[in-house]
Amino acid sequence: MTYIDTHTHLHFEEFDGDREAVITRAREAGVAQIITLGTGLTSSTQTLEIARRRPHVFAAAGIHPSEAHLAAPGDVDAIRDLAKQEAKIVAIGEIGLDFYWDKTYHREQYQMFRAMLRIARELAMPVAIHNRSAQREMQWFFQEEKITTLDGVMHCFAGEVIDARFYLEMGLHISFTADITFPNFSRGEVLKFVPLDRLLLETDSPFIPPSPLRKQRNEPANVVYVAEKLAEIHRKPREEIARITTGNARRLFRLPQE
Repeated sequence: MTYIDTHTHLHFEEFDGDREAVITRAREAGVAQIITLGTGLTSSTQTLEIARRRPHVFAAAGIHPSEAHLAAPGDVDAIRDLAKQEAKIVAIGEIGLDFYWDKTYHREQYQMFRAMLRIARELAMPVAIHNRSAQREMQWFFQEEKITTLDGVMHCFAGEVIDARFYLEMGLHISFTADITFPNFSRGEVLKFVPLDRLLLETDSPFIPPSPLRKQRNEPANVVYVAEKLAEIHRKPREEIARITTGNARRLFRLPQE
């Protein structure tokens, strides 16, 4: 039984002391492949270096909405060049919109999201999309940009059924993190709504540890908790959830078979 953690951040300083041990634990837990994502030019380069040293780790390059206003002239072109030249980069991400914070730099976020989507289209690569407190705004953006189909994933999905339907109709996949294991998680109908052939697993580590480990740092090995909860919701064996989501991830990100 194998899993793929489609969204983690192995470059974060929380992993500086034991990054190799974290990756080893993931392998021992059955995580066959990991995608680690950048949030800006520097971190995208860092994730690539991590991926280059390990055959089962892959990278994504992009500029996160929270860093959109910090991007230097030339960073967009540098992300394009990085993704174009490096086979271990399998997606453009983490990109999107984040209107949670008081000062959110809306204009810069929209401009950067547009630029990152343009790179993904140019290079025919999938995207990993971040959306926090911007469900309506993102849907309006896609409509205004006349983007009706898109290859990628809505990561750490926090919308309702109506939002999931919108993104699924565009052709996107949806992934959930271990917040679905929390006792107060109240959107079980969304989990049931997403068809298995569009479902992906992720940890978003070091963030959002599963309920039994709430006070610990999250890591890719814990993706098994996400699979267990989805198996419970869909009334399927965990082995089937692992098999289906692994196949989905390999097709979307064009990952090699192990």
